[in-house]
Amino acid sequence: MTNFLRAFQPIALDFLSTIVFVGLYLATGNIRVGVAAGIAVGIGQIGILFLRKQRPDLMQWASLGLVVVLGSASIITNDARFVMVKPSIGAFAIGCVMLKPNWMGRYLPPIVTQNVAPRTILAWGYVWSALVFGLCFANLYVAFVWGPKIWAWYTSFVPLALQLRLFVVQYLTFRATIVRNIRARMSPAPAE
Repeated sequence: MTNFLRAFQPIALDFLSTIVFVGLYLATGNIRVGVAAGIAVGIGQIGILFLRKQRPDLMQWASLGLVVVLGSASIITNDARFVMVKPSIGAFAIGCVMLKPNWMGRYLPPIVTQNVAPRTILAWGYVWSALVFGLCFANLYVAFVWGPKIWAWYTSFVPLALQLRLFVVQYLTFRATIVRNIRARMSPAPAE
């Protein structure tokens, strides 16, 4: 279970500002409070990376940019639609990034890259991209057809639940492949 949580941590950190926004919006019903907290968390994450002398990657910058720009537009206009569209814009951008071969490399420990075929890792990257593009369009549908209240509940549970399920399936698949490959290497060669 520890390995599972360690593997999920970078993804959760990439989406922390969005998680904070949605959580506070649901708890308070106040878009401005949620947006302000999301912006603060996003800026804080980038600041922490710089303090640790690390460079934020493209997804982290994109997430922060969307939170700041669309969040600010929502605060200025007091219009929830800017924030409601943000997950779709973010998902579309992330889906495009996920089309790049080996985007998963940042998230995979060496044991995976050493024991899982590159084409398998590549295929999983495209599966993730397809899911994210699907979530992009589903978010727009829910946002504009069902409105802010239903959207807040939908965006709080459905995307995370689907991504967690896919993460678990990928994790178990990689784990089984790794175990099989390590056992195959450790078994003695048949005598001739």
